[in-house]
Amino acid sequence: MTIKQILMLIPLLPLMAAAVVGIFRNYLPRTLAHVLTIAGVAASCALSVYVFNQTLNGFSLNESVYTWLNSGDIHFEVGFLIDNLSAMMMVVVTFVSLMVHIYTIGYMEEDPGYSRFFSYISLFTFSMLMLVMSNNFMQLFFGWEAVGLVSYLLIGFWFTRPTAIYANLKAFLVNRVGDFGFLLGIGMVLYYFGSLDYATVFQRAPELANTQVNLLGNTSWSLMTVTCLLLFVGAMGKSAQVPLHVWLPDSMEGPTPISALIHAATMVTAGIFMVARMSPLYELSTTALSTVMVIGAITALFMGFLGIIQNDIKRVVAYSTLSQLGYMTVALGASAYSVAIFHLMTHAFFKALLFLGAGSVIMGMHHDQDIRNMGNLKKYLPITWITSLIGSLALIGTPFFAGFYSKDSIIEAVELSHIPGSGFAYFAVIVGVFVTAFYSFRLYFLVFHGKEKWRQPHQTQDAHLNATDNAKHDTQEDSHAHDDHTHDDAHHHGLGPNDDPHEPGWVVTLPLILLAIPSFIIGYIAIEPMLFGTFFNNVIFVNAESHPAMAHLAHHYHEMMHSPAGMAMHGLTSLPFALAASGVLLSWFFYMKRPDIPAAIKQRCNLIYQVLENKYGFDSFNEKFFANGSRYLGKLLWQFGDITLIDGAMVNGTARVMGKIAARVRHLQSGLIYHYAFAMIIGVFLFMTFFIKIN
Repeated sequence: MTIKQILMLIPLLPLMAAAVVGIFRNYLPRTLAHVLTIAGVAASCALSVYVFNQTLNGFSLNESVYTWLNSGDIHFEVGFLIDNLSAMMMVVVTFVSLMVHIYTIGYMEEDPGYSRFFSYISLFTFSMLMLVMSNNFMQLFFGWEAVGLVSYLLIGFWFTRPTAIYANLKAFLVNRVGDFGFLLGIGMVLYYFGSLDYATVFQRAPELANTQVNLLGNTSWSLMTVTCLLLFVGAMGKSAQVPLHVWLPDSMEGPTPISALIHAATMVTAGIFMVARMSPLYELSTTALSTVMVIGAITALFMGFLGIIQNDIKRVVAYSTLSQLGYMTVALGASAYSVAIFHLMTHAFFKALLFLGAGSVIMGMHHDQDIRNMGNLKKYLPITWITSLIGSLALIGTPFFAGFYSKDSIIEAVELSHIPGSGFAYFAVIVGVFVTAFYSFRLYFLVFHGKEKWRQPHQTQDAHLNATDNAKHDTQEDSHAHDDHTHDDAHHHGLGPNDDPHEPGWVVTLPLILLAIPSFIIGYIAIEPMLFGTFFNNVIFVNAESHPAMAHLAHHYHEMMHSPAGMAMHGLTSLPFALAASGVLLSWFFYMKRPDIPAAIKQRCNLIYQVLENKYGFDSFNEKFFANGSRYLGKLLWQFGDITLIDGAMVNGTARVMGKIAARVRHLQSGLIYHYAFAMIIGVFLFMTFFIKIN
């Protein structure tokens, strides 16, 4: 089998499995549904590992495999760009997807939509692979839109639940806003560069670096700045950056496996991957990099604050994802593209682990997601407890864990950056360390330590729902009580006073263990080749003279730390570690020793709490301004455009005019022969008068 055939099989195997299971889901046994899709993704993962190994040995490929359309000199093609960046992404996407597939066997065991779900997640894997393997903007946009479409189907998987439909429409529409900017950016590339092929565009970029364009009146704009900012608008939608972040927390309405798939290694990292791939363009616009950095810093800090007040276990992890995506975006803005991709990789493993661990807790708690009803679960869910602890330690950047190497590198790169906005970005990411540690271990302590709160009398269901911070959209995941057509709103969630949680089966715990391993070791292994070696040579481009942050970071690493172990030991004396440790200790003190203090702070700082509870007003503004505004505009267009103009004036108006003309003209049809004879004589007279010349 040739390498090109292998590359074709990597995305096609999940696609074929998705098609077979999706089309024949009503006829296939449930076991065969997961066997086919898992086999497809497992084979794709194995082949991706093989291709990755080949790229480490120097293999690369940039080749078209199919021409879809020719228009003049423009070619719209399907092709593959295989280098260290795309090969690494292929391995991460397929491995996390494989873990999610296996986990789904246990999580969705009793759901009547079992086969449909497997079809969707396999199709999602295909879409993401097409995105990361693309060598041109057309295929990139195809994968971009495909992951958006399948995420819409997955978020609204339980489509009989109104909140799920609200969430998937919200995700779909917000992403369309970002995708509109993305499409405009691709249009700019096609118009000015004359090609959609990455290699051609990157080659021509230096020639157009100083090109100015007039967009509004006579005001000149840098072509490179406009193009990069428009492309970044697409990344803001997919990677949930402020203000296009509002869809991600509500997407928790979907089953937990897709939360791990969408929010860990796949959809939300598409924007980060895209900007890193476009580094030859972004390096030519400091303005674009500065904008990217500031938006990322705002997301990293202010989304972290929202994680502090969440009581739904999945929403805490969701806001953590938003914050970490902000860290990656800050790294992109600092021209530390390799650090952003490094954090993308480490984050994929530990965030998938945290989401799947949350799902294991939800299953053990009979689908109660409120962390205030938990406690001491380490006694009943030991594997979930230890793996979740590993994931949490990696998330907060504990030395020797994967997240430490990538997160600390981001902080140092921003500190060393001279791009405008780097001062604010450094403040945001350094404060974010404390915030992340606080809310992460608040979740950890309330879930796995302390009193067994499910043995205490629960609030009524209505009171419980109203007490949560997002009552309107909070998800109470009743996956096993759902089917494709009915939903029992009165289904009871949570354990009774005489029930005990239990560890789910091996199909749930095995993925947790396999994800915990890279969450611990992958940073130690990968930091030197990915950040300070040749891993991204000829893949990611950095102008070291204009943007020297990575060069300074490499010098600092080699001079001060020498090795990953040295970096970890040095990290134990650093400010980020002190802040992370402070966050953990404060969380332990507040929620294990003095739970009355958080309640008192909430009461005294009620205004701040209300701001956080309302998510800074973004959702309210969107609903009142955009949603209500769109409805008002639609109603206006319907009343004036449809009823008054089209129906009233054009359709019915034309009929009325013709009726009035007919009413006048019909008097000429008297039925009397002498009237007709007279008309004929007059006609002949007029004809002879005007058309016949007499010599």
